[in-house]
Amino acid sequence: MTKIKKPSLFYGYTIIVASFFIQAIVWGTSNSFGIFFVPLISEFGWSRATISGAASLCFLVHGLASILLGNLNDRFGPRLIMSACGFFLGLGFLLMANVNSVWQLYLFYGLIAGIGLGGIDVIPLSTVARWFKKKRGMMSGIIKVGTGVGMFIMPFFITWLLKSYGWRTSFAVLAVIIMVSVIFVAQFLVRDPIQKAQFIDNKNSHTTDNLNKTEEGLTFQKALHTRQLWTICAIYFIILICVYTILIHIVQHAIDLGIPVAVAAGLLATIGGVSILGRFLMGGAGDRIGEKSALFICLLFLLTALCWLQAVKTLWMFYLFAILYGFAHGGFFSLASPLIARLFGTRSHGLLFGIVIFCSTIGGAIGPVVAGYIFDVTCSYKIVFLILAALCIVALALTASLKSFRRGSV
Repeated sequence: MTKIKKPSLFYGYTIIVASFFIQAIVWGTSNSFGIFFVPLISEFGWSRATISGAASLCFLVHGLASILLGNLNDRFGPRLIMSACGFFLGLGFLLMANVNSVWQLYLFYGLIAGIGLGGIDVIPLSTVARWFKKKRGMMSGIIKVGTGVGMFIMPFFITWLLKSYGWRTSFAVLAVIIMVSVIFVAQFLVRDPIQKAQFIDNKNSHTTDNLNKTEEGLTFQKALHTRQLWTICAIYFIILICVYTILIHIVQHAIDLGIPVAVAAGLLATIGGVSILGRFLMGGAGDRIGEKSALFICLLFLLTALCWLQAVKTLWMFYLFAILYGFAHGGFFSLASPLIARLFGTRSHGLLFGIVIFCSTIGGAIGPVVAGYIFDVTCSYKIVFLILAALCIVALALTASLKSFRRGSV
């Protein structure tokens, strides 16, 4: 057996940096879509439910695409697939610059952009799960810090674009930024350490005889028949109902209560900024206390934030909500991929993660449009926020019931 010399530079860290930038650019932009509500309503007179429906379709298509893209990532690696995602996402935003009717809104943003969005989580996070094991949660958290950075920066940038150039030019500028940057950065992604003659966690104790033994865990067919997989799907289904309802409607709720548009948009930036802390701390906490315990803590923060939201009326109260919610928000998205890898291994990680994303985005699709409909009927978000709090309690119970299993017995 021939020893493989440990390289001086571990390429896994390049994967982290590349994934960080993709997350910052794409999710920072996508999660700021609520800022476009006012100009679209002013231009076309569409209802909030109509615009929320396009966002919901985008999330649903994103989830469907995640299953296919996760499977393709397992088979062929991330570089070409992520490049295609950047193209579709940029194309969707470019077409939005010329939207004139509802069907175009749903086609351009809901379908085309949704396809591109499908790989933005599953590809980087599934890839990093193959490069790291001991610090998988921490590294996933660092990648998702990129989302927080993007959510902190992009609302201000988009608000400035809207004021300076109008909403059509804003969509065009964002399209160019997304397409060029994602396709460029995607060229640095590599599926696993094998392709760089390296080892998971940069270990140097391997030999050429076990070079290819980086995959472990359950087959897709066995994982599909476990209660744990569907419990995780149910938990994240509820989480995404809450998350995307808040992201899409919180700015409008603040505006309804007399908060200026630019200041209300700053709530998204606050959520993004605080989520950076949540992503980093809870990702690392998952490595130390387990992803289940860390997820339970995040849900407690979410429940507290939703209960507080019932009484929110002034700006400082909104910002306190943003702090509580932002911490939970960040933790949720750092823990999903490591939780799946811990329970099921990495053999079919991309496909399993894609299924969880799909189930969760059904929730993300339902939440905003139902919330928009309830508001259109009642002229209030009070019932919406009460429903979200009740669902959060259900998610807490499901998380408490989640148990590990002996893989050999499945």
